[in-house]
Amino acid sequence: MNDYTPSEMMIVAAARALAGVRTVFVGVGLPNIACNLARRTVAPDLELVYESGVYGAQPARLPLSIGDPALITGALSVCSMADLFGLYLQGGRIDVAFLGGAQIDRYGNLNTTVIGDYAHPKVRLPGSGGACEIAIHARQVFIIMRLSRRSFVERLDFLTSPGHLGGSGERERLGMPGRGPQVVVTDKCVFQFDSGTGEMVLVSLHPGVRLEDVRAEMGWDPRVSPDLTETEPPTPEELRLLREELDPLGVYRS
Repeated sequence: MNDYTPSEMMIVAAARALAGVRTVFVGVGLPNIACNLARRTVAPDLELVYESGVYGAQPARLPLSIGDPALITGALSVCSMADLFGLYLQGGRIDVAFLGGAQIDRYGNLNTTVIGDYAHPKVRLPGSGGACEIAIHARQVFIIMRLSRRSFVERLDFLTSPGHLGGSGERERLGMPGRGPQVVVTDKCVFQFDSGTGEMVLVSLHPGVRLEDVRAEMGWDPRVSPDLTETEPPTPEELRLLREELDPLGVYRS
C-alpha cells in the first residue's frame, strides 16, 4: 500500500489533526470520512455530532446525508436540531467543527452560497445550513478542501461562514465565542493560522508536492512557515481502513 491518492493523503492528514479531540461537529463528505478515520485511529473517544440532531454517532457505514438513518447507529443521543444547536453548540460543548466550502480566503472565511454576483450568480450553491452558526460557536474550526485557484481566492464572492474575518481580533470585537479556523487541510498541503494576523500560513507539504505547485493553485501568494515540513505519508493501516472499511467504492478517496 505504498501508493496512495492525493485525496487519501488529504483525508489521513485531516484525521490526524483530530488527535486528542473529544467532540467534533461534522457534515457528510470529506469531513465525515476524515472524522470516522480519526475515531478508528488517533481519537478513539471522539464523539461525532451531526446537525440533524445526533450526538455520539457511530455509523456502521458512511452516511449519504445528515438525514441518513445510519447516523443513529449506536448514538448516545438523538434530539431536535434546535436542542443540538442550542444546548451543545451554543452551549460551548463542541471542541472542533469540520467544515468545507466552495471558496476560502486567506483569513479562513468560507463561501458556500453563490459563485458570482448574488442577484445573478453563475452558480447557486447549497447555502449555509448550520455552517455559519457552527463557525461562530465551535471552539475551533478545521477546514478540508481541495487546493485550486478557483477555491482559494483573494476575495470571496459571498461570505457565508466567518473565519478570522479581516484579521486577528475581529471575531472577538464582534463577540464571537469560538477561536475560528485553526487548520486547513488540502490534497497538496496543510495550513495553519498566524495568531498575530489571523492569516493562513503554509506549514506542511505532502510528499512529492513542491512549493511552486501550491502557489500555482492559490489566488494570493501564501505566507510560508520558516519551519515548513513534509507531511508523513499514510500508514498501511490508515489506507486499509479507508479502502476496506470506510470507502470501499472510492467515492471520496479516488
